[in-house]
Amino acid sequence: MTLPGDWIEHRREDGEPVGWIVPDGDGFLPRDILGFPVGAAPVDWLEAEEALEARGLAYLADRHRLRLADGTERPVRISQASPDGIVVVADEFGAASAVGAQAEVFHLPFPAPEELRLSVG
Repeated sequence: MTLPGDWIEHRREDGEPVGWIVPDGDGFLPRDILGFPVGAAPVDWLEAEEALEARGLAYLADRHRLRLADGTERPVRISQASPDGIVVVADEFGAASAVGAQAEVFHLPFPAPEELRLSVG
């Protein structure tokens, strides 16, 4: 996917990209590295930067859930995330890295679809 022209990349102080800031009316909507909105309403520029930096990248290491076309859900971990697409790896037993090439891999569009969400609990 080509990012919309009004998406402005935001990087941490160390240069690592953590998301985008998107003009929205009189404010800005921060979007994380998966393309999900961070917050429900537009905020000022400084608040958008702070929201992205607070979100950071650590949540990418957490388990997520992927709802498949048949309605079942699979636990997954993020393997790659960029505007070119998102790759997640099945993580049935909390050992995605242990199974390596044998793990089931799913290629998702960017921004991440609603079917991908952070696991709770």
